[in-house]
Amino acid sequence: MSTDDTPDASADTSTQLHRRLARFNAVRLRPGIPSPWWKDELADEHACRLLEGEHLEALRATVQAAASASTGNAAHFVAWFESLEQNGPGQHHPLFDWLAGEATLAQMRWFLTQEAAGEAGFEDLLACTQVKLPPQPKLECARNFWDEMGHGKQSAMHSQMLEQMVRELDLHPAIDTTVWESLALANTMVALATTRRYAYHSIGALGVIELTAPGRVKLVAAGMRRLGLSGRARAYFDLHAALDVSHSRAWLHEVIRPLVEADPSCGQFIAEGALMRLACGERCFERYSAELRVAEELAA
Repeated sequence: MSTDDTPDASADTSTQLHRRLARFNAVRLRPGIPSPWWKDELADEHACRLLEGEHLEALRATVQAAASASTGNAAHFVAWFESLEQNGPGQHHPLFDWLAGEATLAQMRWFLTQEAAGEAGFEDLLACTQVKLPPQPKLECARNFWDEMGHGKQSAMHSQMLEQMVRELDLHPAIDTTVWESLALANTMVALATTRRYAYHSIGALGVIELTAPGRVKLVAAGMRRLGLSGRARAYFDLHAALDVSHSRAWLHEVIRPLVEADPSCGQFIAEGALMRLACGERCFERYSAELRVAEELAA
């Protein structure tokens, strides 16, 4: 028997919450049409936005003290932000060396399915975040967005490359078969990008993805190559292993630094957003590792 204070009950609650928010996000981000039930839909949206806000504020509370270490001038802030690649939550997690060198094809496919299900769509997050930013940061967002959009070529769009991997490997990502930690990561990113009171948080979260992704995706690509997966299946990871390095430099010097120079107080919120994203990632890596260990033990 369990009570609401037990770990199992807590996990069940988190699963229910993030499945609900994931379904809500899938609907609210999709182009719609006028409905005679719009008042009822708005009431449901209000309920979900309250749950979303409570989730974000609880997550913020876990990182606020650590984010305060970023306080200082713009040069100090940039140095603190760059240091997250080495010492941020979840960085250099052993899961990725294991994926590169030991994971079976079935285990790799499970991991990739979870990642695909938890992908929030970087280009859409970016488009939402850049609204009403000052010219210099907005221009860098536009350059980054154009890269995400494959410079106008559909097959080179990053989202399409991810879809190609899903089709190539016959993966079936779905809300009900995705661990809540992966759903929470996507829900957090969507909430930050679509809620203007968290605009600076979204900037930090997007920036830290660019900073920290190359090392992880390089190892995932190496594992896929070891397992004999095609170049088409690996293309999304191979691309981000290289491109995000230049994106990270530009994001730091064209987006984050100018914002902190203009208003040092926004640095706390950018730092919180970065740490919130990394904390969500770390939680995913731990859950993935636990699930894959169980699968490995059952196969032994």
